[in-house]
Amino acid sequence: MNTNTPTKEESKQVSWGRLLIAAISILVLPAVVLFGSSGRLDWDMAWVYIGLMAAFGLGSKIIMLWKTPDLIAERGQALDKEDTKPWDKTLMPLVAIVCPTVMLVVAGLDERFGWSPEFPQALQVTALFITSLGYFLGVWSTVVNKYFSAVVRIQRERGQTVVTSGPYQYVRHPGYAGGIVANFAVPLLLGSLWALAPAVLVNCLIVVRTALEDNTLQDELDGYRDYAERVRYRLLPGVW
Repeated sequence: MNTNTPTKEESKQVSWGRLLIAAISILVLPAVVLFGSSGRLDWDMAWVYIGLMAAFGLGSKIIMLWKTPDLIAERGQALDKEDTKPWDKTLMPLVAIVCPTVMLVVAGLDERFGWSPEFPQALQVTALFITSLGYFLGVWSTVVNKYFSAVVRIQRERGQTVVTSGPYQYVRHPGYAGGIVANFAVPLLLGSLWALAPAVLVNCLIVVRTALEDNTLQDELDGYRDYAERVRYRLLPGVW
């Protein structure tokens, strides 16, 4: 028995602090970036976006705190783990922090200087629906997969096994699939064609990360090769 493994109650105590940090990163930082770069607070779609982040981003963390508090602790200290894949120590910040922040900055500057033509409201409403769908898929994946770490590593101390339920019945990396969908829709929601450039970049990085992670899981996680034979596609059924 590993005496250094925290109990569920200890994990909850740690996770409350992680939840506060997550609330700041999910709500405060996007607001500062969007309103700071746009130079205005009366940007309706920016408020809609922040509302989505509150509902899905913070909501998923609250569900994790209730259901799998040790996952919040795992995600909060994942970059410090010795067995985190070296390539992911570069990819993860780019995919999760740098590129999304650049996308929001570009959207904000676009709103300030009017680089893009005015979007039809119907297009932005459609983008809102697609963004919500992408975020829902990400939250569903997180709730179902108690090993949904922020980085690529095999969580042997947590007894990691292959997850095959929920969206994992259809594709092997549904969380990434949801992220790709949302990344394409957010610039349209915010009315910025220029923000599609960093969105395309981050989605290309997600595809690279998916391939690397899938290879790691096939090589190192018991049962994953059999799972990959049953669920053939990584991100998009019928394509890849």
